[in-house]
Amino acid sequence: MPIERQPSGDPRVGRSFVSPKAAVASPNALATSAGVDVLTRGGTAVDAMVAVNAALGVVYPHMSGPGGDAFWLVHDSASGQQHVYNASGGAARAATIDRYPKAVPSRGPGAALTVPGAVDGWCRTHERFGGLSLADCLARAIEYARDGFPVSPGLARYTADHADLLTAVPTTAETFLGTAFEPPRVGDILSNHRLADTLEAIAEDGHAGFYEGRIAQEIGNYLRTHDGVLSADDLAAHTGEWVEPLRVPYRGRIVVVPPPTSEGMATAQILGILDRLDVAGLKDDPVGYVDTLVRATALAFADRDRYLADPAFHEVPTSEILDPEYLAACAARTQATGIVPPEKLPRAAGDTTFSCAVDAQGNVAAVVQSLYWEWGSGVVAGDTGVLLQNRGAYFSLDPSNRDCLQPGKRPASTLTNGLLVSPTGPELVFGAMGGEGEPQTQAALVTRILDHGMSVQEAIDAPRWLLGRTWGETRRGLRLESRFGRSVADDLTARGHENVSLADDFGDVFGHAQAIRIHPDRLEAASDPRSDGAAFGL
Repeated sequence: MPIERQPSGDPRVGRSFVSPKAAVASPNALATSAGVDVLTRGGTAVDAMVAVNAALGVVYPHMSGPGGDAFWLVHDSASGQQHVYNASGGAARAATIDRYPKAVPSRGPGAALTVPGAVDGWCRTHERFGGLSLADCLARAIEYARDGFPVSPGLARYTADHADLLTAVPTTAETFLGTAFEPPRVGDILSNHRLADTLEAIAEDGHAGFYEGRIAQEIGNYLRTHDGVLSADDLAAHTGEWVEPLRVPYRGRIVVVPPPTSEGMATAQILGILDRLDVAGLKDDPVGYVDTLVRATALAFADRDRYLADPAFHEVPTSEILDPEYLAACAARTQATGIVPPEKLPRAAGDTTFSCAVDAQGNVAAVVQSLYWEWGSGVVAGDTGVLLQNRGAYFSLDPSNRDCLQPGKRPASTLTNGLLVSPTGPELVFGAMGGEGEPQTQAALVTRILDHGMSVQEAIDAPRWLLGRTWGETRRGLRLESRFGRSVADDLTARGHENVSLADDFGDVFGHAQAIRIHPDRLEAASDPRSDGAAFGL
């Protein structure tokens, strides 16, 4: 299929990057460069994703880093199989509900109560699917941290907007604001020497370099002296796990997503519902298109909110949710007059990064990595340079809640990514940051590319919507980028959608998406103009 080009009238939209061999897409151009450098030296797609995600922890620290969690989705060309690695961590042994009389803290040392699994993900996937040394994969991230890097517009904006949070903890202020306690401006050079030391320890000793020895002891000691609960023993005991992906048909392909604790079940359910509806016929009907996808999303979110939890503690009936008869019944329900909202308000969104790579051998790797909220807990642990996540803030203290806090339990996660596999092999790898928006944006990308014939860049650039609440809001609504226009918003209200509003075009609230389409003779890669990203390759 010929690649259609995006009109260039808006400077924020771009063109797909076309490569005959290999490609990388990420939300930060410096991180993408790190991945391409690894591919240039003969690295695999997993090598490239280790390089990209390590670099993101340096150059995009407000959204991602070694102090967070991740989910890896890998296609191994040699076997033709897909694999998922759940690189998320469970709650500390001392994290019990009686420790928190009112609520789990959302910021500060007490919020850092789950083990960060990201580094485990780098190491375990590299051990299985890497080609270069781990040190080679981390070299560019170490260089950025040691020698400094130019601050991107997104980092400058998020630093200025959260200066109060960053100044609350001396180690955090020193790391990101410097001695003057001033947010850096775009183009300023920022470094993190202590994080460079930590990355060098990982490069030398792998998994043990982070979860054992000096780094683990420093994290544990810092939190213990600041009333935290995560200990060096918790870090030493941590391991992620290889898990079987979820799969659902879509337009003659198979959608592959991570299983719980990921909310990939929502992406799979949305697309499973849409596979039974005429989405192609809505190409020139923006009201009908958004209405249909939002109705499917509302049904999937109702099931997600009812069932998603750590499957080691609670049964999650994914086979029933993705059963063909159940999906057909859901598709019929989207045609009903009323809109069935989820039973409870959804979780607040967090900040995340999604990146992907395809190498010259046809291997594919997709990684969604996150600190949960922007800047995570707001705590840089001692002299490690590591900003710790606050993923544990999602836990409930209600014993009847499936996400009630328990030692060792992983919180349900908004993190997910996707791979579309045709009978001849992988066709599209896709994902986005954005909490509630991740499954919605993924569904938009797949339907716009397969059903509406858009190029990857066109699908990413096109106006998006968000059903849910986010960034601390207390009500559910349907937000549209202003490019849809007031008439579309009014027509959606007339169709029964509540709290429909228009928001700024290309805003962070609609997430940062990346994707690569694999054609028989080329790769078509794209990054989101809503981010500071880039897509390029060999």
